[in-house]
Amino acid sequence: MDKVLKALNEEHLDFLFIYADREHGGNFGYLTGFEPRFEEAVLVLHKDGQAYFLLGNENLKMAQYARISAKVIHVPHFSLPNQPMDTKSTIVQLIQRAGISEGMKGGTAGWKMFTSQLEDNEKLFDIPGFLIDALKEVVGRKGTLRNKTALFIHPEYGVRACVNANEAAFYEYGASQAAVCVKKVMDNLQVGKTELELAHFLNENGQPLSVQTICASGKRFTNAVVAPRNKPVEKGEAFSTTMGLRGGLTCRAGIVVNSTSELPNAQAQYMEKVAKPYFLAAATWYSSIYIGALGGEIYQAIEEAVPKQTFGWYLNPGHLTATEEWVSSPFYQASSVVLKSGMMLQMDIIFSIPGYPGINAEDGILLADKELRTQIEEQYPALWKRIEKRRKYMIEQLGIPILEEVLPLSGLCGYLRPYLLAKDKALYLRKK
Repeated sequence: MDKVLKALNEEHLDFLFIYADREHGGNFGYLTGFEPRFEEAVLVLHKDGQAYFLLGNENLKMAQYARISAKVIHVPHFSLPNQPMDTKSTIVQLIQRAGISEGMKGGTAGWKMFTSQLEDNEKLFDIPGFLIDALKEVVGRKGTLRNKTALFIHPEYGVRACVNANEAAFYEYGASQAAVCVKKVMDNLQVGKTELELAHFLNENGQPLSVQTICASGKRFTNAVVAPRNKPVEKGEAFSTTMGLRGGLTCRAGIVVNSTSELPNAQAQYMEKVAKPYFLAAATWYSSIYIGALGGEIYQAIEEAVPKQTFGWYLNPGHLTATEEWVSSPFYQASSVVLKSGMMLQMDIIFSIPGYPGINAEDGILLADKELRTQIEEQYPALWKRIEKRRKYMIEQLGIPILEEVLPLSGLCGYLRPYLLAKDKALYLRKK
């Protein structure tokens, strides 16, 4: 709360209008501790610290459990369709009850900031139009309204860009459990099993997902279905599986074979043209990361290791992660964003090579200086032991020379098994 209020005042804003729905509740939940499960909600935060919850029918009860104290305003408009929405107040009047008035300077925060160079990005709003229309009416011509989502998620100055030891421990639970589930899918993968049978392992104690789970064999998205299907796995097919929980996502993709001899003829060079270059890219990413590096420096390291033109990676090679799978990214061409202690970063490189199936090995890390490492070790000794074990495995078994400030949040960081039926073999960097 202190960090958000400081940012609000530095921007000379009178209030922040923080929106949340089922998919986009990270910024709201950062302050409140809860997110609307199937409704919408707004937190209005004034520069003096006064706060208001605008809640629908089924979220009213959550206010008493919130991390912060706030006055509650019932906004039936945020309830589900055909739930009771009877109210004598308009949405404009309800917003006014939250202390917003004519002439105020306000910022909105949804989940997205815009980075186009062609227009004034703070005038592009990522929350529902009925709320923007009402807000503009309330502040009037003498007031201003800007998209200030960046105050939360900008990779350079967003208040959520870095986590503390407590947050790291919370998020490591999700990241590590997502990896455990994906490993179970890989270990149980065999020809003849269906996607549905394998997807059974993509569940961990009822924890909320950050992305759609993937468990797909062969041609994906048939009939636009993205969820697991009742389709048996066949030898020689591409296979991919993904699970994301609060704190991190793990993804693995490869081919359902035991060895090169079982590859389809057209894909006989898969290991040399796809798998090995991808592992080199992942190892380069992990070993290039350090506190003080520029995001553009990491981007360039990947470009030099596996040129985009050849390997078809068109998205930024990694990003910040937290409650959401993708918060924002410091890794773009010529990025001057400095990597800092407390950043949770996900390796997210996706190849697209014509004629070959894909490959993937996404996981996340925490950048931590000596002070943060000491706090984690003292406050969460079991977590610290897991991190030490993961670091040792990456360095000694996989040959990836990560620095001391790189803390793996997943037990699968760097682990790539391109031939998915060869369950005792993985790629590693050979010492020169």
